[in-house]
Amino acid sequence: MWFQLALGSLLIAITAVAAALSWWGLEAVLVRTHRWAMRPPHGPKLTAILSLSMLWALLMMTASVWIWALAFWALRTFDSFEASVYFALVVFTTLGFGDVLLPTEWRLLGGLAAANGLLTFGILTAMLVETLRQTRLSQRNSVSPTPPRTSKR
Repeated sequence: MWFQLALGSLLIAITAVAAALSWWGLEAVLVRTHRWAMRPPHGPKLTAILSLSMLWALLMMTASVWIWALAFWALRTFDSFEASVYFALVVFTTLGFGDVLLPTEWRLLGGLAAANGLLTFGILTAMLVETLRQTRLSQRNSVSPTPPRTSKR
């Protein structure tokens, strides 16, 4: 039991660091494209930034699933690597078909993978919303006219 909890916690930490580093990379890309994104027309550029962010988040989720799948494969919990990937994807997304199950001695890892998936989806959703909010706010501020100065005489 303790080994499963320690291993699951380590895998959660690895996926968290991978997601953080990946999102940091996306932020670097967005900073580089900031001038381009602030020039009109804003709609297509906002769409492009949102699409890039969503694809980036999908890649982060895929990497997390692969990390868990590799762990399941290394532990020899399934007969094939495909079954390891399938189980990791089903449990990480909390879909939970129940058609493929972990052996009893490893079942705590399934719950930890599901918790990891929930947390990862939550943080990625927050990051996507923040990216969209910051981009749109910056676009609005870049076109809003400066209010006229009034002088007191």
